[in-house]
Amino acid sequence: MPNLLSMLRLLGVPLFLWLVLVPEADWWALAVLMLAGVTDFLDGYLARRFDQASPLGQILDPVADRLYILAVVVGLALRDIIPWWVALSLPLRDLLLWGLVPLLRTRGYSALPVHFLGKAATFNLLYAFPLLLLGDGDGTVATLANVFGWAFALWGIGLYWWAGILYAWQVRTLLRTTERRRAETDA
Repeated sequence: MPNLLSMLRLLGVPLFLWLVLVPEADWWALAVLMLAGVTDFLDGYLARRFDQASPLGQILDPVADRLYILAVVVGLALRDIIPWWVALSLPLRDLLLWGLVPLLRTRGYSALPVHFLGKAATFNLLYAFPLLLLGDGDGTVATLANVFGWAFALWGIGLYWWAGILYAWQVRTLLRTTERRRAETDA
């Protein structure tokens, strides 16, 4: 069930982009994001509660989170709701970390476990962008959403990069303290 929820969440990524960019149906796009947030919580809760964690789920969940963040920042940047430096800073951090994966594999690892700081960063970003989308309008609600959205966004970007630096440091430490894994042909 948790993996099914993650896959459902992945299907919402192109739907969200279409809603934001084509009809500019912001309320429907917000509904898709809210549903994604609920399924994100539920898949983790169900996996822990019923001991249904799986290797596939450990990949699907963070991939879905990253794809939503990417879709949201691209959609909001194309709509001129956020500046391009914001839209580029988040995928750039992910690209830098993905560049570390081949180094991890030399030690027999495919990824590092997610830590609290990374989850806190993602939490902030997943609240920031819907608020910024809601803040793209007039009136008191839009103004408040914009203020809180930027607060979450700036904290989220800072935490996202801080978490990325910590992940890179963990890779550095792992490379220094763990023997290189021999290739299958060497065994």
